[in-house]
Amino acid sequence: MLRVATDIGGTFTDLVYVTPGGEVVTGKSHTTPGQFEKGVMDVISDSNIMPSEFASFVHGTTIVINAITERKGALVGLITSEGFRDVLEIGRGNRPDFFNMEYRKPEPFVPRYLRREVKGRINYRGIETTALDLAALPAILDDFRAEGVDAVAISFINSYANPAHEEAALDEVKALWPEVSAVASHQITREWREYERTNTAVLSAYVQPIAHQYLDCLTSALYDAGMRCTPYIMQSNCGVDTVKSARQIPITMVESGPASGIWGAAALGRLIGELDAIAIDIGGTTAKCGLITGGEVKLNTNYLIERSNASAGYPVTVPVVDLVEIGNGGGSIAWVDEFQRLHVGPQSAGAVPGPVSYGIGGSEATTTDANLALGRINPHYFCGGTIEADMDGVHAALDRLAATLTISREEVARGIVRVADNNMVNAIKLISVNRGHDPRDFTLISFGGGGGMHACALARELSIKKVVIPKQSSVFSAWGMLLSDLRRDYLQTQIVDLSIPGAAAQLDGDLRRLEEKALQEFAVEDIDPARVHFLRYGRCRYQNQEHSVEIVLPGGEIAAAQIDAIREQFATDYEREYTYRLGAPVELVAYHLVAIAEVDKLKPEKLPGAGSQPDASLAVKEKRDVDYVEAGICQATIYDGEALAPGMQFTGPAIIEEAGATTVIPPGLPCHVDDYGNYHIRTAQ
Repeated sequence: MLRVATDIGGTFTDLVYVTPGGEVVTGKSHTTPGQFEKGVMDVISDSNIMPSEFASFVHGTTIVINAITERKGALVGLITSEGFRDVLEIGRGNRPDFFNMEYRKPEPFVPRYLRREVKGRINYRGIETTALDLAALPAILDDFRAEGVDAVAISFINSYANPAHEEAALDEVKALWPEVSAVASHQITREWREYERTNTAVLSAYVQPIAHQYLDCLTSALYDAGMRCTPYIMQSNCGVDTVKSARQIPITMVESGPASGIWGAAALGRLIGELDAIAIDIGGTTAKCGLITGGEVKLNTNYLIERSNASAGYPVTVPVVDLVEIGNGGGSIAWVDEFQRLHVGPQSAGAVPGPVSYGIGGSEATTTDANLALGRINPHYFCGGTIEADMDGVHAALDRLAATLTISREEVARGIVRVADNNMVNAIKLISVNRGHDPRDFTLISFGGGGGMHACALARELSIKKVVIPKQSSVFSAWGMLLSDLRRDYLQTQIVDLSIPGAAAQLDGDLRRLEEKALQEFAVEDIDPARVHFLRYGRCRYQNQEHSVEIVLPGGEIAAAQIDAIREQFATDYEREYTYRLGAPVELVAYHLVAIAEVDKLKPEKLPGAGSQPDASLAVKEKRDVDYVEAGICQATIYDGEALAPGMQFTGPAIIEEAGATTVIPPGLPCHVDDYGNYHIRTAQ
């Protein structure tokens, strides 16, 4: 029986499976926009395996983020408290483009005519001050039907403190309109901030129908093909969850693919002793990077979709791996602006028509095309030899850019690579330098189809001393899914002054109640409590500040003697992020409980031959001229990645060719293969 994971990307759908003997096998096929489940079934078929052989199945998808960014979700109606109809319109005063006098806030996902109010009020302490009146609800739903509404979002004032009104309204909506998709904010988060909580509920409702349809089609196709195991869906919090739970709150899948890659990098780092790492996933459409400290991935519950230099974006208050994502991948299109400046991305050629080199209709040069022109990618072993690269088309596309810029074709190709590298360097700085971390203290773990292509250049630019390219780098996000446990996050706003005598008792009682709630929810799905363990975090701030810093809280009983240590932990973390401390009292403003249920997952093992030092010349394919951009044209030794074995060592200029990825090692950089098949490249002393 096989343990299988699939990951849908913007260009490719990846698959990894592990045999009972521990062999890790990978597969890759083109993503099929509009019918993503077809791409999953295609990659399963292309890998010559059958769903009836699955012992476990984990799936990551871009369906949620794509529906939001492409505006292909449902028509949503919002039901909210009297007086709060326009909270989505008012939003926040965030203006990234501060001096733009013509700045416009992002358009709400629910137009004003579909935002309705009902009477009822609960105060911030969770006490009802005005009884809920649902007399107007039947007429509201009639109007929603007439307007073609597909989904209903419910968000009431202060429901984070007491969800009773939302629960009653949700029950009534389901009774009056059983077939409509509906969600209430308390089902997603129990955090304060009305705008953020309401927008999260709206976006979850927006993607709910399309997520339901997709998950139902995928699971039906798998079951019809003979799958008998329970499928899991990768979440944005670096854990997996059941399809039932994912269907209920699909917004938790908003960054499921990137989350698994960052989580996989953290797991790999723990395995090889690289606990502080910057993970970067360079795919066909985007590059995503995240920070790993002490072997742990940082999560963010103030995630902003579509935030840019020109837009404040849309907040989503669900735990999402803290990452920076830019439109820069192998399929990113090179273009020239009106000032004769070369740009790369964010537009992408995607899976269809793809880069020019695919030969299926692409006409604009991409990063992949530039790497082919420079000899970094072998045109005769393109996509593992499944495609003969259309080099005539590549040269023609580069010549058009060269004519516009009045430079040579080779200079255009080098320029595309330099610009792409610079874009990714800036993204790494956002996740490290801007968060108070020095990149020189970290190892760069680079993966995705383009990870090995650019990693060394990025590391040298940032003075990062070491690069690690994972063995399954081209399908690494899918590999990371096989390392994930079932995980759910519980967030609850609760202000506790840590200077009062009873602070420890309140923290202890509140956390135990959250743990009991989590165990009850797991029990409903027949998950054994013995499999569940908890991680505790707290959001703390200096008194009277607006925002907080999340710290680790101790497990077990919290005693009064531990409060000083909690305060000191906050002060240390706060100082690292903001460079100073205050003498003000510290208060906890929210709990963040992580409940983890262990599932059958991959346990990486050393490869045969680990501990030996075979001659790397055994893996040499050929030698050819390669343009290394900064180092110029060098004769590089080309290695067959499939033939490289643990213990092999060599020095650049070199290229490692694999079916789904190419690793570029500049002149003078030493590389060795570790016991698990990963490439370690020393980029600085």
